[in-house]
Amino acid sequence: MNEKNNKSTFVVSADWLEQRLGNLDIKIVDASWYLPAQNRDPKAEYEAAHIPGAVFFDQDAIADQTSGLPHTLPSPEAFAEAVGAMGISEEDTIVVYDGPGIFTAPRVWWMFRIMGAKNVFVLDGGMDGWKAEERPTTTDIPRPTRRSFRPSFDANVVTSFERMKDVVENRLAQIADARSAGRFTGEEAEPRAGMRSGHMPGAKSLPAGFFSDKGKLKELGALRQTFADAGIDLTKPVVTTCGSGVTAAIITLALQSLGHTENTLYDGSWSEWGGRPDTPVAIGRE
Repeated sequence: MNEKNNKSTFVVSADWLEQRLGNLDIKIVDASWYLPAQNRDPKAEYEAAHIPGAVFFDQDAIADQTSGLPHTLPSPEAFAEAVGAMGISEEDTIVVYDGPGIFTAPRVWWMFRIMGAKNVFVLDGGMDGWKAEERPTTTDIPRPTRRSFRPSFDANVVTSFERMKDVVENRLAQIADARSAGRFTGEEAEPRAGMRSGHMPGAKSLPAGFFSDKGKLKELGALRQTFADAGIDLTKPVVTTCGSGVTAAIITLALQSLGHTENTLYDGSWSEWGGRPDTPVAIGRE
């Protein structure tokens, strides 16, 4: 982390990536995923145009299908099997992108990192920015040679439901919620049926869109100010959460960009918490 440069060391520019297209040591991953209301099909968009060499990471498929919740982390073995088939090892330099930029790519960035990859980055501007700048795209689907991805899963950075209950009841950490302000306050219905609106008692509202501008992660000073404005103390632990554990990783990316290390992600997020009848829910801004 180099705050002099005022930019996260976990993001790379389109210029940086374009200059390195074809480098066999750099693996490019399209991690696009959308909410139904966005009316975009990530797989169809990938097949119509993607960055040369990019493989498609299906966030619905590379997940624990037995949990009953969307996008739950797969086992390390299942993750390793899936990304190994994409030709990716834990030693590669991995660049992850999504459509709008800084939307769903941070989730896959986080997944690779907690599974043991060290050199993982998010593409600033996303595919939408890449295409707007008329950078090279292709319809060719890569046929990568299978690689061995040796996982070393860090379970300590994932918050379970039981742990989340303890955090809420005993205020063990700050809670940063990436959902929209309306969903947080309870004024806006949840997009998933049968789920209560509101937030975990004590949580702070930090909508995912606050951390980027035109698909690019904001500079470090602006990220720091975003946390300060929301009442988050960066000297203390933080648990990130959202609707289903995807955009929570945007807050995680911002925290880690600022050198904050005591952060975990609540993987079940509101899909789990708000979908249960036995969890406390607060309404309003506080």
